[in-house]
Amino acid sequence: MLVKIYPENPNPREIDKVVNIMRDGGLVIYPTDTVYAIGCDALNVRAVEKICQMKGVNPQKSNLSIICYDLSNLSEYAKVSNAAFKLMKKNLPGAFTFILPTSSELPKIYKNRKEVGIRVPDNNIIRTLVQELGNPILTMSLHDEDDIIEYSTDPELIEEKYENRVDIIVDGGYGGTEASTVIDCTTDDFEIIRQGKGELIY
Repeated sequence: MLVKIYPENPNPREIDKVVNIMRDGGLVIYPTDTVYAIGCDALNVRAVEKICQMKGVNPQKSNLSIICYDLSNLSEYAKVSNAAFKLMKKNLPGAFTFILPTSSELPKIYKNRKEVGIRVPDNNIIRTLVQELGNPILTMSLHDEDDIIEYSTDPELIEEKYENRVDIIVDGGYGGTEASTVIDCTTDDFEIIRQGKGELIY
């Protein structure tokens, strides 16, 4: 199912439709400020397992990333030092993934990993979805290295490719092709481990 949502003014009815699917453990494809991504309620373990299986990712070995609405509940999901918090506050919302040590609130599926990626994208659609859901959203970018680029940027082609694998696809216009910049904040020697779309302000 493809649902059109406008970033400037997300329709509450359409937002509710997507959020209800996530509450039921459904998988959703949505735009971010970088590339289109696939996600689910980050605290729904079965949904997280479903996405990992679909993407061929071992949750025990791979870094998982979650999208938060803002930084206010961050300490529920990650341990964040004062220095890391200041850096994030300067750069978010934006095209960054900050790697932080996990906290005890995340389900066990994340526990075997000592780190979690935190995103607050500069995109009104996904942030509204997170806000309405009331939980962070587990997120994985749609783009695979061997993909034809249009299949991860054009919502109609995304639907053609993924309609039988996810529960709903949000059409928020054409997506980007450049992934987020990833910063390791597990210590206070911050290190950019992947330069992407975002230019970090220190």
